[in-house]
Amino acid sequence: MSIDNLVLEHLKAIRSNVDRLTDDMREVKQRLGILENQYALLEKQYASLSNRLDRVDERLNRIERRLDLVDV
Repeated sequence: MSIDNLVLEHLKAIRSNVDRLTDDMREVKQRLGILENQYALLEKQYASLSNRLDRVDERLNRIERRLDLVDV
């Protein structure tokens, strides 16, 4: 086997590894994008629940004041 063939075989192996890594990175990026979308959705839901809880708290405080259950 000549040196040229040996170098060519090594380059082919390197190319194969790079192609495989490229595919892996594409999959990782896709999965990361999915996770980012899910996280954003959870943040949105958390904000919505927080707003609802704030409104319930305000209503509860108003009820307590009307019933004289707390000091005004």
